[in-house]
Amino acid sequence: MGGAVTTRSTSQGVLGRDERRQPLVARRWHLRDTPVAWLFLLPVLILFGIAVVFPLFDTIRLSFYDIKGLAPPKYVGLGNYTRLFSDPAFLHTLGTTLTFTIGVTVIAVSVGWVVAMLCAFAPRQTLPFRVMIFSAFGISEAVTGYMWITMLRPGADGLVNALIRSLGFPDFAQPWLGDPNTAIWALIVAAGWAATGLPLMLCFAAVQAIPKSVLEAAYMDGAKPVSIMLHIMAPLSLPGVRVAVFITLLNALRAFDIIYVLTGGGPVRSTETVGYFMYRESMTQFKLGYGAAATVILLVAVLIVSIPAVIQRTAGAR
Repeated sequence: MGGAVTTRSTSQGVLGRDERRQPLVARRWHLRDTPVAWLFLLPVLILFGIAVVFPLFDTIRLSFYDIKGLAPPKYVGLGNYTRLFSDPAFLHTLGTTLTFTIGVTVIAVSVGWVVAMLCAFAPRQTLPFRVMIFSAFGISEAVTGYMWITMLRPGADGLVNALIRSLGFPDFAQPWLGDPNTAIWALIVAAGWAATGLPLMLCFAAVQAIPKSVLEAAYMDGAKPVSIMLHIMAPLSLPGVRVAVFITLLNALRAFDIIYVLTGGGPVRSTETVGYFMYRESMTQFKLGYGAAATVILLVAVLIVSIPAVIQRTAGAR
């Protein structure tokens, strides 16, 4: 008996030493292969540094200079930022950017979320319908802008105005893109329509991840489709909705092509966002430092939106 106990304890001690050695061996293996890993990452890091890091830091550097055309740069420190926040045009641009971003996000995510829950009742039958909606997201913003120009024409050629007149409401026909009071809302509708595809796919995937047993139990209890959508699908699909809101917010903040094609920032700069303001000041007014300062402010806005979402998504990661 004593020998058996001794043998068991000895074997346990040997196993314990082996288990303690395994992390050290694994650690040595990782350290040995670290140069190889960096060698594979090096091309990506070089391209990332050339395409992203260097332009970013150079833009921040330019924002501290007054650069007008071919004149030599003049260091002004925070002068460009002071001018921006005392410029009525830029302050109006900030409000327009906020309105545009929230409007596009609300339209795209709400429509995509509702359609995703409706499609979940018949996934196979609604597949062509989902593909059609998602295809709008795959079209470039410039093409989307030209499509909506044909629909929003002020005359009889405009599809929207023709539809309004055919319904018997001729007084509601508007020059949608030519009136400062309606141009921003027409732009929001066009951009929201183009952005609906991605929230639809993300929300549909979240709804499909709901256990079938939960939905079957609701059906057996006599729940109606509307109750299932409101009390089961909507709460359980919130993770996908959060991702959709995050991505749509970022895309709306950085929107440029569709604004350039549809309105060009007009009329009377009523649809000018920070991204378009940066383009106008840098490329048409040749105020490179002033435009770079607007770019940095846009970057800060993107970081404010993205960092909390990234922290939330990676909070449980090890």
